Amino acid sequence: MRKKMVAGNWKMNKTLQEGVALAAELKQTVVNPACEVVIGTPFIHLATVAEMLKGTPVHVAAENCADKESGAFTGEVSAAMVRSTGAEYCILGHSERRQYYNETPEILKEKVRLALANGLKPIFCIGEVKEEREAGIQNEVVRQQLEGSVFDLTAEEFAQLTLAYEPVWAIGTGLTATPAQAQEMHAYIRSLVRARYGERTADDTTILYGGSCNEKNAAELFANPDVDGGLIGGASLVAEKFMAIINAR
Repeated sequence: MRKKMVAGNWKMNKTLQEGVALAAELKQTVVNPACEVVIGTPFIHLATVAEMLKGTPVHVAAENCADKESGAFTGEVSAAMVRSTGAEYCILGHSERRQYYNETPEILKEKVRLALANGLKPIFCIGEVKEEREAGIQNEVVRQQLEGSVFDLTAEEFAQLTLAYEPVWAIGTGLTATPAQAQEMHAYIRSLVRARYGERTADDTTILYGGSCNEKNAAELFANPDVDGGLIGGASLVAEKFMAIINAR
């Protein structure tokens, strides 16, 4: 049975003090979740929040890591550094990183490799922009993103990944893929994994939906057979809303 998951992505929000306060609230409220719960925090929060949440059902992710192992790369944070904080997961390939920081498939391939080499479990994001959806090429876009960055992994390495389908046109816009659109794409992604790695790996791969997923629409999205949970942006910044999404899973 594949893992069900709800993961929060705080993005560039919350001071350290605010993040600690939110983590403390989650520590009190996420007691016996029906799925795995992950929060992705800014780098400066990681060590403090990971220590706070040690031994609880809430796991911690970085929102990124460098594509270099170490060295003279001022301002970068390596996968080894991330792992040393106690974080277990690392969000990679988010559309904001692709769009604003020009992260290419080759850069992301290296980030995934380094994350895995340092014991991190990547949450790897894929998805099309509005123009690609309107042109009807969303399947091709997603296929190329997978082939360009993660389909060269061994089956054992790939098994450490969680995939997150995020239609870029739905991220932070208030627009959301319909449950039917989400299921169609998730089923297609699973078919690509099946073709590359076989039935068992496809069945075991957790695929999350992200893109204006909130406490009002989560249950309907999560009811789809191939939607295993959500990667949550804005709603993960409010404990009550995030808990409602967790409970919807």
